[in-house]
Amino acid sequence: MTNSVFEPWNDPQAKPLIQFQNVTKRFGEFTAIDDLTIGIHEREFFALLGPSGCGKTTLMRMLAGFETPTEGTIYLAGQDIARVPPNKRAVNMMFQSYALFPHLSVWENIAFGLKREGMAKDDIAGRVTEMLRLTRLENFARRKPHQISGGQRQRVALARSLAKAPKLLLLDEPLGALDKKLRQDTQFELMDIQEKTGTTFVIVTHDQEEAMTVASRVAVMDHGRIVQVATPDRIYETPNSVYVADFIGDVNIIEGTATRVGEDRYAMAWTEGQKPLDVKSASTFSDGQKCHLAIRPEKVTISAEQPVDAANAVQGRILDIAYLGNISTYHVELPSGGVIKAQTANTRRISRRAFTWEDSVWLSWTATAGVLLAD
Repeated sequence: MTNSVFEPWNDPQAKPLIQFQNVTKRFGEFTAIDDLTIGIHEREFFALLGPSGCGKTTLMRMLAGFETPTEGTIYLAGQDIARVPPNKRAVNMMFQSYALFPHLSVWENIAFGLKREGMAKDDIAGRVTEMLRLTRLENFARRKPHQISGGQRQRVALARSLAKAPKLLLLDEPLGALDKKLRQDTQFELMDIQEKTGTTFVIVTHDQEEAMTVASRVAVMDHGRIVQVATPDRIYETPNSVYVADFIGDVNIIEGTATRVGEDRYAMAWTEGQKPLDVKSASTFSDGQKCHLAIRPEKVTISAEQPVDAANAVQGRILDIAYLGNISTYHVELPSGGVIKAQTANTRRISRRAFTWEDSVWLSWTATAGVLLAD
């Protein structure tokens, strides 16, 4: 299989299904989307991720046809869709509230859009049966929405959205109303359904874990702009800014100044009384340039003794411990007052903690463990 099958965004010949070209959306004086250009490919599960007010829902509403761009063009399968009304687009939207008809059965809810389109009765029956099977709701077809669980209602809304076989399905915080365990299960169901139907999914979420789980690519947004678009692993391991590093997952951000000491190698002065950090970076920094080292807690090793060959080692005192079952996170205070988090996997049952509060410990990491970012 070529990369273009799994990663069409890396294929220069691949034409995106959706193209935003220099799109700006203003509401009066407020700019919700600021000169945005992006391509989303067919069969992608694409996530728009960001805090409230970053513009992700406005972007989705423009795709659905509920808003029109102030400037720029949106193409769907090569067609400028700005003037195409919502009901004429090959796009469907699934809302957070699910918006099911309470007086209709599950079967009738799924069939509703098909009936309105004037589809033949036998075809409707076949399509609804297919959707019920896809979402594993065959046994609930005759029930009303209030007679099924939240997770099942979510699947009914999904089945109804997919019944009309849209080119593109928009999901607006679709799992927000579900509890954590059910949400995690449903994420995998969503991925499975997306793969089986081949429909392009665009999900809007502020839940980074959700975006990282379901998406083939994630676009991190801030103030109407896309800060970084990449696969979940690239977003996590090689963020392009302090904002992305800080927004995705847990991270230590250490501020300092860089001095080049070799090819791709920098000495980073960071706090008084501590020797400079040894950092490897493909990005170029001028001597004395302000920078930030972003380093994930799981890349930091905690030990009782000073490590012998570590590129970077600092001593501190355990301030806090978060025990999360599978991992423990140690908050270690340095003599300077700064705090660095280190994480260890709890691979065996704990009968006695290796480290406890107030213990003096050493933290160490390699020269390649962190990402050096410009200010």
